[in-house]
Amino acid sequence: MPLPIDGQILQHPRSPEQVEVASPRVWDDRLAAVLPPTSRLLSLYADATWAEGPVWWPEERSLVFSDVIGRRTLAWREDGSIVTVRDRSHFANGNAMDAEGRLVQAEHGRRGVSRTDADGTTLLVDAFEGEPLNSPNDLVVASDGAIWFTDPTYGISDPREGYPADPALPHQSVYRWQEGEGLQRMIDLDQPNGLAFSRDERTLYVAESNAEGLPRVVACDWDGETLGSPRFFAGVDAGIPDGFAVDSRDWLWISSEAGIVIVDDTGRRLGVIPTPHVASNCTFDADETRLFITGDSDLWMVQLA
Repeated sequence: MPLPIDGQILQHPRSPEQVEVASPRVWDDRLAAVLPPTSRLLSLYADATWAEGPVWWPEERSLVFSDVIGRRTLAWREDGSIVTVRDRSHFANGNAMDAEGRLVQAEHGRRGVSRTDADGTTLLVDAFEGEPLNSPNDLVVASDGAIWFTDPTYGISDPREGYPADPALPHQSVYRWQEGEGLQRMIDLDQPNGLAFSRDERTLYVAESNAEGLPRVVACDWDGETLGSPRFFAGVDAGIPDGFAVDSRDWLWISSEAGIVIVDDTGRRLGVIPTPHVASNCTFDADETRLFITGDSDLWMVQLA
């Protein structure tokens, strides 16, 4: 499916530029084999208002990400150009690709989850038991096609990120939506934020941004029918855990105020990639040779081994 681009060029082709920031810190030989000593943070774009939700689009070899406050969905191309995918989005935040190459987005503005293909954009879900959702934040598409998403209140509490409103629901939850089955409320957390599955999809990880004063990433067992109780998995060095990515080793690369904190599949700290300011989310390209990071006005990249 061709990428539905509206044609507006925001940045003409340019080469990545090195960022003046501390070098990555590596505390484990396993990470040293993935993150070489020569790896540096590179700037790809610096003119977003609040960059979020990066996802790799294999068919286009492009990196799609949101400018939430700027209400645009953008794409970075291999030549270094930036183009708009959706201009005047509904405060879209998290992005994901389904198996058919369609763009799935968590929207603050419409308080729902949408799907975009060559024929346009469809709002899939925006209510639970007849009441509006809070403001879907991040999402992931499982191998069975189900869309899992978090629903904190950020998009209705911050007028820069959506339309202010009182919550209609007395809970902030993780949901599962599947075509033909509808919406399931899977678990309640205190401001659930980023989420991702382990590679075998037997563990769901969720960033719990408040967690009674202890921001953390929790892990929940998933057997295909029942989601287990959350257990502490990892913390971050500063701020809150926001979006994160799981690599082919089942390591988590967690965005935070300190940058990207890397932990293995047991939660053991492996290292950190410092960023000049808060990092909001991250993802890899198809073969995991590059890590893309969003945060504030910026889209960054780190070359991996």
